[in-house]
Amino acid sequence: MRRASPHLRAIPARAVLAVGLALGLAAVAAGCASGGAADPGPAATASAPPGTALSTARTSLGDVVVDGRGMTVYIYTPDRPGSGRSACTGACAAQWPAVHAETATPQVQGVTAEVGTITGTDGMLQVTLDGRPLYTYAGDGAPGDVTGQGLDDVWWAVAPDGVEVTEAPAPLMPGGY
Repeated sequence: MRRASPHLRAIPARAVLAVGLALGLAAVAAGCASGGAADPGPAATASAPPGTALSTARTSLGDVVVDGRGMTVYIYTPDRPGSGRSACTGACAAQWPAVHAETATPQVQGVTAEVGTITGTDGMLQVTLDGRPLYTYAGDGAPGDVTGQGLDDVWWAVAPDGVEVTEAPAPLMPGGY
């Protein structure tokens, strides 16, 4: 059996516990101060129960449909309503991911348009509004972003009643107001 060096002293258990507790509290405080992952940001003004495929949120475009993560939902005008298929494939589908559903009857909150599903190009259930497949935009980084709005004059956010929103986002005022 090895003997401890005569130059090392035992650290009291209370000191170890106190340091551990202080570090833990500092980590929690830092997470809260930075907004943390649970902070949806200033643009998200509504939250939906877990498992909800679609809900609504206020954005610079007004009230729009968002997916279960709070990301803005878009329609693609080349999609034919009621066709049962998506016209967005390949590179398009990579940039504009389908809004998926866990079941053929997705849960929604605040959406008044007719909600359904189709089999998307990826083989998964894709949510539709009034027979139009729904997408999010890979360029939207946070809930409430609407950077896909009007791109190529074919991508539009959707109002809760299923109507495409065709106006430009409201300009940001200096100072964040």
